[in-house]
Amino acid sequence: MTAHWTIATVRKALDEGKISSVELVSAAFTEIEKEGGEGNRTFIRTFKNTAITQAAASDALRKMNVPQGPLAGIPVSLKDLLNVAGEPTTAGSAELAKIAQPASADADIVALLRAAGAVILGHTNMTEFAYSGLGINPHFGTPLNVWDRQIGRVPGGSSSGAALSVAENMAVAAIGSDTGGSIRIPSAFNRLYGFKPSFGRHSLKGVTPLARSLDTVGPLANSVECCRIIDAVMAGHPVPEANLRSLVGKRFGILETIALDDLDVEVAGSFVRALETIAKAGARLERIKVDAIERFWDIAKLGSIVGAEAFHAHRGFLQGHANGMDPRVRQRLEVAGGISSADYLDMLDLQKDMQVRTHLATRNYDAVLMPTVAIAPPELKPILASDELYGETNLKILRNTAIGNILGRPAMTIPIGMPDGAPVGLMVMGEHGGDAVVLDHAESIDYVLRQ
Repeated sequence: MTAHWTIATVRKALDEGKISSVELVSAAFTEIEKEGGEGNRTFIRTFKNTAITQAAASDALRKMNVPQGPLAGIPVSLKDLLNVAGEPTTAGSAELAKIAQPASADADIVALLRAAGAVILGHTNMTEFAYSGLGINPHFGTPLNVWDRQIGRVPGGSSSGAALSVAENMAVAAIGSDTGGSIRIPSAFNRLYGFKPSFGRHSLKGVTPLARSLDTVGPLANSVECCRIIDAVMAGHPVPEANLRSLVGKRFGILETIALDDLDVEVAGSFVRALETIAKAGARLERIKVDAIERFWDIAKLGSIVGAEAFHAHRGFLQGHANGMDPRVRQRLEVAGGISSADYLDMLDLQKDMQVRTHLATRNYDAVLMPTVAIAPPELKPILASDELYGETNLKILRNTAIGNILGRPAMTIPIGMPDGAPVGLMVMGEHGGDAVVLDHAESIDYVLRQ
C-alpha cells in the first residue's frame, strides 16, 4: 500500500493491471501485522483468510472481464459495532468478547458493501460501546494519533481504529459510527475525510446501538469522492458522478453560536485561512448567530440524550459486567441511569425545537461551515491520569460535532491543517436529507483548498 490510496486510484490501478486485489489486501495485512506498528491496537480481530479468498475471487472475475461493483477488490475495515456473519461483534468491550456469539448474518450495510465487491479486512478498535470522543480503550490499547507520535496524542473517537486503519495504509476506507462526532472527530484528528449522513439515511440493522435517536454510520477515507461512493453503496443507491461546482455565488453561513468559542490558536488560524481561500474563490461568507443552537446547553443541563439512550441500550450488560468495563464508560452510564423519564422527554422536546428553529435560520444557505473540533489532538498521558481532564476534554472535543447529531443533519469534515502543524478539520453541514448537496459542496471546497 502506498500513502493516500483512494477508491478511484485503486480502481484504476486494478483495472490497468498494475496491482491485483490479492497484492493490495496482502499489503494491507503487512501494515496491520508490522512489528512495532499500530496494527494490534487498530484492529481487534482480522479476517485474513476470508479477505484473501475474496480478493482472489475479485481478481479472477476481473481477468474474465465480468462486471463487478464499485468497490470490487478494495480493502475496507469495519468498526467493531457492525455484524459480520460468523464473527462476534464486541463493541470494543473485553467483557462482551467473553460471551459474544458469532453473528448469524451480516449487518445490512455490510451486506451492501460485500455486494459492491468490498473486501472486509476485520473489526477495528473503538471506545467501549462508542461512548466517548477521545478514542481511548484500556482493554485493547489505544492507537496513537498519526501526528506527533513522540509525545503520543489521542486518536479521536469513538471510531479510533477506523481512522488509524486508513491513516496507516491498512485499508483504503473504513466504516465507523457517529452518534456525537465519532466519525468526524477521528477523521479531523488524523487528516482524513469523514462523512456523517443524515439521521435515518442508512439501515442500522445489525449495528450495536449507542443512542437510537442519534446513531448514524458512515465512511472515513482519503477523499470526499471515496465518502460519496461508500455512502451511495450503503444507501443502496447508484454511485453518482463527481460533481465539482464553482463556488462563485455560493452562500455559506459561518456558525458563530457555540462553534467558534474557545478555539485553539492553530485551529482558529487554519479555519480563517480556509475561509479566506473559499471567499477568494467567489463564495459569499456570512457569520450567523442561531439562538436555537443554545438549546445544546439546555439539553446538557438535563443530562444528555446520548446518556439516557445509552443506559437504556446497555443497562442489562452494565448490571452483570460492570467490574470488567472501562471505568470511565461505566461511570458515565451509571450517571445516565439517574436521568428521569420526564427529563428525557424534555430533552427530546428541546431537540425538536432546536431542529425546527435552526432549519428556519439556515435553510437559505448552501451549507454551514465551522471547525470540526475546537482543539488540536491533546496528549494522551495527562488524560489517562485525570478523570477531571478526561471529562473536560471529551466534552470540548464533542461539542461542535454533536450539534450536527442533535440536528440530525449530514456533515462532512475535510482536512485543512498546515502540513507541518496540528491536524485540523473544516466541517461542512447541510440540511437534513441534503446528503448529496453536502458532499457536492464539500468536494468543491476541498478542490479549491488543495489548489
